[in-house]
Amino acid sequence: MTRADFARRIPVTPDVLDRLQRYADLLVKWQARINLVGPSTIPALWERHMLDSAQLTAHLPSGPVLDLGSGAGFPGLVLAIMRGGPVHLVESDVRKCAFLREAARLTEADAVVHNVRIETLAPFPVAAITARALAPLAKLLEMAENFLHPAVHCLFLKGRGGEEELTDARKDWMMTLERIPSLADSSGQILHLREVHRGRDER
Repeated sequence: MTRADFARRIPVTPDVLDRLQRYADLLVKWQARINLVGPSTIPALWERHMLDSAQLTAHLPSGPVLDLGSGAGFPGLVLAIMRGGPVHLVESDVRKCAFLREAARLTEADAVVHNVRIETLAPFPVAAITARALAPLAKLLEMAENFLHPAVHCLFLKGRGGEEELTDARKDWMMTLERIPSLADSSGQILHLREVHRGRDER
């Protein structure tokens, strides 16, 4: 997939597409020094990472976003570029945080980088929580617990194991669930959760 293919799948302005290109170019440059993404995924960057992240924009409410384990910035930095912010990027790796700050500066993204573990971050109001390839669903909810309230939307990108993770999470959590097929991976899905709180879900 090229950037032109991406633009045919996800409506973006030329300015946003240029900013995403700046991000992609910087990632490839830094990848030579630190491992930001799997090296084998670089040739498919626009589909594997950009499209996979950008598809969340259609489902996000307005308001601040908390992105857990941002890594190279997927999905959080893509969301900050595409929809504005603030998007709070939480990443414990110092080198990846340096990359995120430089990428945010270069793309003029409304992103705030927190170089901490999510469990130690003092809670503040957010409208949505996102994560990609970070942890099983039950662990994600545990990590995000201090930020959860009934109105918060959780949008988690999951692959083949999503249903098994959901079954496991429902042993300790109750939620309203919407499954959204992934645009980037035929075997993947977005788990869109609302009204998340502790308690055994028998459904």
